Amino acid sequence: MTGRTRHHTTHTPEDAAALRVADWTRDYTPLTGVPDEYIGPDGKPRAHWTTFLNAFAAINHNEMDRRFASADRYIRDMGVSYRSFGDNSERAWPLSHIPLLIDEKEWAIISAGVIQRAELLDRVLSDLYGPATLISSGALPAAAVTGSGDFLRPMIGLTPRNKRWLNLYAVDIGRGPDGRWWVLGDRTQAPSGAGYALENRLVLSRAFPQLYSQMNVERLAPFFREFRDGLTSATERHDPRICLLSSGSWSETYFEQAYLARYLGFLLVEGEDLFVRDGIVYVRTIAGPKRADILWRRVDGDFCDPLELNASSRLGIPGLLNAIRSGSVNVANMPGSGLLESRALMSFLPRLARHLLGEDLLIPNIATWWCGQSHERNHVINNMQNLALASAFGQPISGWDQTLISGTDLSPQLAAQMRSDIEQRGVDYVGQEIVQLSTTPFMNHGRLEPRPFVLRVYVSATADGSWNVMPGGFCRVSDRLDARAISMRDGASSADVWLLSDKPVAAATLLPTADDINITRYLGNLPSRAADNLFWFGRYVERLEATLRLVRSLCGRGLYHAAHLENELSSAQKLQQLLRAWGALGESDKTKPAFMPSATAATLALHKSSHYGSALALTKSALRAASVIRERLSPDAWRLLHALETNLNHDSDEPISEPEAYDRANDALQLTAALSGLMKENINRVAGWRFLELGRRIERAINTCRFARHLSDQNASEGDLDVLLDLIDSHITYHSRYLIGLARKPVRDLVLLDPFNPRSVAFQVERTHDHLKNLPRLSDNGMLELPQRIAQKLATDLATSNENDINTAMILTSERNLMSLADAIAQRFFLHGAATTPDQKWKGLV
Repeated sequence: MTGRTRHHTTHTPEDAAALRVADWTRDYTPLTGVPDEYIGPDGKPRAHWTTFLNAFAAINHNEMDRRFASADRYIRDMGVSYRSFGDNSERAWPLSHIPLLIDEKEWAIISAGVIQRAELLDRVLSDLYGPATLISSGALPAAAVTGSGDFLRPMIGLTPRNKRWLNLYAVDIGRGPDGRWWVLGDRTQAPSGAGYALENRLVLSRAFPQLYSQMNVERLAPFFREFRDGLTSATERHDPRICLLSSGSWSETYFEQAYLARYLGFLLVEGEDLFVRDGIVYVRTIAGPKRADILWRRVDGDFCDPLELNASSRLGIPGLLNAIRSGSVNVANMPGSGLLESRALMSFLPRLARHLLGEDLLIPNIATWWCGQSHERNHVINNMQNLALASAFGQPISGWDQTLISGTDLSPQLAAQMRSDIEQRGVDYVGQEIVQLSTTPFMNHGRLEPRPFVLRVYVSATADGSWNVMPGGFCRVSDRLDARAISMRDGASSADVWLLSDKPVAAATLLPTADDINITRYLGNLPSRAADNLFWFGRYVERLEATLRLVRSLCGRGLYHAAHLENELSSAQKLQQLLRAWGALGESDKTKPAFMPSATAATLALHKSSHYGSALALTKSALRAASVIRERLSPDAWRLLHALETNLNHDSDEPISEPEAYDRANDALQLTAALSGLMKENINRVAGWRFLELGRRIERAINTCRFARHLSDQNASEGDLDVLLDLIDSHITYHSRYLIGLARKPVRDLVLLDPFNPRSVAFQVERTHDHLKNLPRLSDNGMLELPQRIAQKLATDLATSNENDINTAMILTSERNLMSLADAIAQRFFLHGAATTPDQKWKGLV
């Protein structure tokens, strides 16, 4: 009998990983004539990419999916986001799961090139706003400078305190057809993306910590530490106040600004938070003006000072340029530095490098011809079909609403029009060689594909006067193979950038190495705008809880009993009255019945975002207030807020059933309770916490007064009193004290006057009074400020009242006094103007 031998094939983990890599890269083919990061010029995978992919593939498939999901969930829960121009809402940050890898040899070339370029551009700025020898010598045409809206004439003659016009410089680079790195654009105005680079690193290194360590990735923390030290060195004060000047929560990169302020320990401010007096910049705080020594601006230079620059600006600080002249404040980067971002100047940089540095650019520009010169203008006109036509100074090209147009995309008629425009006013145009962006691997549905990318590299001025390059950067990856420019607003992704070392990399943090650290237990004076938003954040959260309790009571009990008197309203109708009074059911409409089925009312009160008093609308209001103080809230608070928004989102207009509405309200209440507990237990007992507490306490007291007015009047039924106790969560307390059934006097006393009940009005007023006593005063004359006077009188009135004094008029008076107290706090501590947070629909509501 003939036998057949069966061979059993077993795969080692290394074999399995190799098979996965082969599967990922099976169809990976670089674009013709386009350099690729994975496949080298020899047509073979680069060694560091092979090492990475083998290590990456060694992770179990299910485990990898779990880690990717965890990374995406972290981004969503933490609110990592950006806003495209014109968007009403933020978008979740799109992080590529595959980093961009660069080895040490390649990085040495990049690092030397960007340091050279930073030094060159800083010298150009110093000359243009100083002696202007570049223009007087003919090295640079005057029109190439003065044609830019970012050339700020009032800055002429000003000298930065640290002699640096650029404290942070960024440059966008990509590989040219020859495989060398080429500069695509300079970022000198207010470079963005560094915070997102840091967040990318945090997310990916947490998802794959062993891989991150195994690949010897250089850390980012030392760069930010040296950047902070470089800013600090520009002032003579021992403990300078550094402010990150933001354009506000509607900025496209507000998340990044708040994140960097928290990470670096800077004060996040807006223009309205600051003012100039006697040539010194001050921050408006709840304790009065406090000096600002350094401003890291994220506001365009032209908008920094409405007195001397753009008069329509509401983002800047009147008198800022005068403060710069006096030397009392240093601004990074200096206003006017955005001049260097114009494409017109890019065409002269190779010549300026030889003129100022005596050397050629280590990383060349893409070829650029400024049409303000006859020879270059003729070249562009004669070669229009082979060039990209661009605005010389960043403004949209007349008739196209774009800053860059490919000559190949122009019809004969449009080409003739463009040719005519260039001939008539060539100073406004440049021609550039058409860029075919190089590619990097991108994971798409289990396959690696080449995608165009742009790498932004950052370099900062250090305390010793040198330059320091971030070991990594901000990488944008396009979702289109034919991309010539990459923008996050167009659907691009962002990738972490791993600079790979040949040896193990030591862990690094922002912690100082010196032993003589100044111990502090207080974060400094609270800006008025931050206090305002903390106060309203507390009010919105408390108002949300009240709305949810109303809905739960509406749906959770048999409230459809007939009224005892002909004109008496049922408890359900009273609950709907309350919901309608503060906008949860929409505006009153006489053509519609005053009351509706409970299921319909509950659906509207929970989910109708257009009703400003609904639970969803209040959650969104809380999120808006929180977004302005993002740097002061913990990650857990953000997770709970987004969980609340997700819980309350309901796309359908169809009413949900009463049991389902009850469950949704109950689930949301549990999240709200968790958020309140977090605010109570996890926030330091400093001024910010007190304003958060003031908002919560005052709002709870106002709401409790409203509940009591509607549900404990002379015609109140036992069901009404039962609902009232439910709304203020005091059933257990009442029934532990009284063996009798529900009676109006003891219920009212418990709800309004009992100082031991944490839900009573008296308890809220006492706590409010205590918080106000601990806030700073503007003068030491021994007189009580208005908020303290109102709170003390309220506390005294409630403490000296008894149950026989309670009537509807007394409750309404207390409610109005509480609203006057909220207004007095705003007048004393907060900013006033268009930037205030509160929804004006709540003003005067009783």
